[in-house]
Amino acid sequence: MPTPPTNAGIAGGAAAESTAFNAALAVVRQVEPRIADAIAAELTAQRESLKLIASENYASPATLLAMGNWLSDKYAEGTIGRRFYAGCQHVDTIEAIAAEHARVLFGAPHAYLQPHSGIDANLVAFWAILAHRIESPTLDRIGARHVNDLTDADWATLRADLGQQRMLGMALDAGGHLTHGFRPNISGKMFHQQSYGVDPTTGLLDYDSLRATAREFRPLIIVGGYSAYPRRVNFALMREIADEVGATLLVDMAHFAGLVAGKVLTGDHDPVPHAHITTTTTHKTLRGPRGGMVLCQDEYAEHVDRGCPMVLGGPLPHVMAAKAVALAEARTDTFRDYAQRVVDNACALADGLLRRGNRLVTGGTDNHLILIDVTTHGLTGRQAEAALLDAGIVTNRNAIPNDPNGAWYTSGIRIGTPALTTRGLDATDMDQIAELITTTLHHTQPGADAGGNPSKAKYRLDAAIATKVAAEAGDLLEDHPLYGDVALT
Repeated sequence: MPTPPTNAGIAGGAAAESTAFNAALAVVRQVEPRIADAIAAELTAQRESLKLIASENYASPATLLAMGNWLSDKYAEGTIGRRFYAGCQHVDTIEAIAAEHARVLFGAPHAYLQPHSGIDANLVAFWAILAHRIESPTLDRIGARHVNDLTDADWATLRADLGQQRMLGMALDAGGHLTHGFRPNISGKMFHQQSYGVDPTTGLLDYDSLRATAREFRPLIIVGGYSAYPRRVNFALMREIADEVGATLLVDMAHFAGLVAGKVLTGDHDPVPHAHITTTTTHKTLRGPRGGMVLCQDEYAEHVDRGCPMVLGGPLPHVMAAKAVALAEARTDTFRDYAQRVVDNACALADGLLRRGNRLVTGGTDNHLILIDVTTHGLTGRQAEAALLDAGIVTNRNAIPNDPNGAWYTSGIRIGTPALTTRGLDATDMDQIAELITTTLHHTQPGADAGGNPSKAKYRLDAAIATKVAAEAGDLLEDHPLYGDVALT
């Protein structure tokens, strides 16, 4: 297998990349110059931002270029060798290559590369479980081959059964995700959901409480995984709990898939051998295109492959091509080194923040993300997020366990190291970033609304401090160029 670009290649690149991107923008500019200008401006903005959003990264030029081609023009509903449109032989090749890389990379029996996003991947997984656990047994009992063969009465009964199933997922303020059964998301409208949480003192996942809740609630599905939990999870223990109550274990590893691919998370901390179904995005720590993927055990493969038309529309062949490129990159020693440095950098950043008096949820991290409790600075998450942005540091506000400010204003800031590690920053740089974050938060004061009342959104940050921190952040980034040889003209 060819060796893909190194991390330095993503940061520095080759002269051919500059030619390719400039040629593409020239074509776009002939039709709508404002779009070409906006694309170029986005690269400038990303180069100048100290990006600490845990769910963002930088894809390689090869991955980006794989998306911009005529594969976008092809409809390909169905699966490899079983399409509803003719002329899909090249899409079959691309999807098969992507699936092969995914199976080998993660050690999964089956891989499905069609989901357009993480929520799509979760919906495919949810409905595959419902089809396998509820629909298929009903058809077998009635003696019907297909749902279209059911009588109206039998169909009504099956629909009711599908809508009465239970899901157990991680609480939002503990680090869970909306797609794990919460009411604002479609998953919460599909399932009767309960949550498991963390120890109120340590902030760590409480497996004993999870087991007790599972025994009482008896869910069809237990969802593992997180979007804002800064520790490793014991998925072997979660599978034990799922088996005890007859539940299907679904793990959403969207945030940490790159750490699994890079063999940083192994054994009990690798969800793929333990989960019945594992879902993920293909960007974030995996550093691919925006999209989703489902990995599963053989018993669920048939139902997962029915994601289109069950949940999905037509696949996006150009994005599957980019997924194949990114997965090929992830199968290298270079990527394994990258994944380890993501965690090393996160630990160094957490240590730097702690030494400067910041409070971190769970007291630190052993994955790629960190949660800062900004109430110790007298701030809400929204105030801290805005102040840091003024200082050239891009983060996102996030709820913390038992958050007094709720999910909108929050009491926390979530930060992560995948993107800056891609740019080549190291532990020494992380310590400097910890200083910049702490300086900004220390000099930010809560503000008031027009009537002089305390506001959870308004804040005051001295312009001189913001300018100074932004300048220092800019100096730091100058030593770590992004797509360095891509000089847009």
